[in-house]
Amino acid sequence: MNTIFKPKFFTVLKSGLDKKQLSNDVLSGIVVGIVALPLAIAFAVASGVSPEKGLITAIVAGFLISLLGGSRVQIGGPTGAFIVIVYGIVEKYGIDGLIISTILAGMLLIIFGLLKLGTLLKYFPLSLVVGFTSGIAIVIFSTQIKDALGLPIDKVPSEFHEKWLVYFSNLDHINWEAFTLTAITILITVFSKKITTKIPGSFIAIILITPLVYLLKIDVPTIESFFGTIPNNFQITIPEIQWNQLQNYVAPAMTIALLGGIESLLSAVVSDGMIGGKHRSNTELIAQGIANIITPFFGGIPATGAIARTATNVKNGGRTPISGMVHAMTLLLIMLFLGQWAKLIPMSCLAGILIVVAYNMSEWRSFVSILKGSYFDILILLTTFFITVFFDLTLAIEVGVVLSAILFMKRMADFSEKRIDDFIDTDVIENYSELPAGLNIYEISGPLFFASARRYSEAIEEIGLKCEVLIIRMRHVSFIDQTGLHNLKDTIKILKNKNITILLSGLNPQVKTKFEKYQLNDLIQEDHIFDSFNKATQKAFELLSHPSKKRE
Repeated sequence: MNTIFKPKFFTVLKSGLDKKQLSNDVLSGIVVGIVALPLAIAFAVASGVSPEKGLITAIVAGFLISLLGGSRVQIGGPTGAFIVIVYGIVEKYGIDGLIISTILAGMLLIIFGLLKLGTLLKYFPLSLVVGFTSGIAIVIFSTQIKDALGLPIDKVPSEFHEKWLVYFSNLDHINWEAFTLTAITILITVFSKKITTKIPGSFIAIILITPLVYLLKIDVPTIESFFGTIPNNFQITIPEIQWNQLQNYVAPAMTIALLGGIESLLSAVVSDGMIGGKHRSNTELIAQGIANIITPFFGGIPATGAIARTATNVKNGGRTPISGMVHAMTLLLIMLFLGQWAKLIPMSCLAGILIVVAYNMSEWRSFVSILKGSYFDILILLTTFFITVFFDLTLAIEVGVVLSAILFMKRMADFSEKRIDDFIDTDVIENYSELPAGLNIYEISGPLFFASARRYSEAIEEIGLKCEVLIIRMRHVSFIDQTGLHNLKDTIKILKNKNITILLSGLNPQVKTKFEKYQLNDLIQEDHIFDSFNKATQKAFELLSHPSKKRE
């Protein structure tokens, strides 16, 4: 158990706290708390629950995830990815159903961690992840049209196409004041970064627009008109469990657990790259599970690691779990002493914030890039995307995972019939024992696809950081998928930022074509790509004997 569950916070305490770093963590936590305030409220409202539930989730779950998690800088709380799931569960099963589903999801996450499945969740293909996150983004955008335009619709249908039919039929009832506020919110959120990166645009928009609406008595719906006053206290909530109905919550609980696990580990991986650290994936899953078991009893909703808030934490100097705990305490103080003013926030302002969130979630560049890739990746991407948008996220994840496994097995069967010797460059030097100082060689010994991409990328980065010139031999790489391209590109960027020269040898024509489509050639110049290992080593010797050429 000790080897599986080792929270980073206690590791940091054991190694000792630096006073300067502690100060940086506290300041970063306050900033992230301010960033999280409008998002927590917006995510709750969009999910069909009252705004304080988002704040409670950010406070309770955010604190527990930082205290018990496997990442130094992870910020936990409600995220946009859960909006679709939570809205659907509340609509079908009510608040009690949401509480039960979240607690069951927490139990599943703990089981995932104890079974050491943390490493497996990271190997979901990129096309699957982009498919359902892009689908979620479209769904989130579609849920905000009513408030963005101030349309007088009592009940918005849950089905995607029916939503838009209702919207179009009510276009002659647009509240232009609400639309103007939405547009201003979007502009402030997007362009405030040109003025300051310390204060988030969403917070600036709320601070500017809310008092303006109140003082000028602009006739637009607010949080108060929908939900009443935001409570400034916590209440323990015990759900009414009908044991004979428990099986109804298994599917939504599995969706929450899978999506929460994937998003939290993706966030941890991204932050690892930013701070040069290594998170503990199974510890992170167990912490996420504990947070999702405890938070619903205080009135919260599902929580996971939030990529944008975690990145904000890193950029503001946070390097230990203390920053995440301070972020939660900052939100608690805001809820206790300033929560009464949050009820005045216009719904159109929240809609503008969520439209920007949806755009950022859409990952449209990755979506377009995958569409230029292989048939297999395109099929997984589009299937997951359209099922998410038009049917159900739970079904999308289930179908996406099964489809990924089936197509992977077919891919392996296809390539097992091919002679890998067709792709081997025979004019090679096999003796690595007499390499000059500053040169390292790493050979990728098989297909570079989603199941192996992370392992290879980590090894390449580790070896590359110990040299000046790195030759990556790819003679045995029979194919490379979108996840492999994505991970390899990120690794090459890290090494290039450290002024390490990368040389490639032995690329087969199919892999070389993929490199060109994915713009890897923009990172590695043409004269650093060789058809034989001998030519690559000759170039390496030349670069090491003439250091100035490495900068060319």
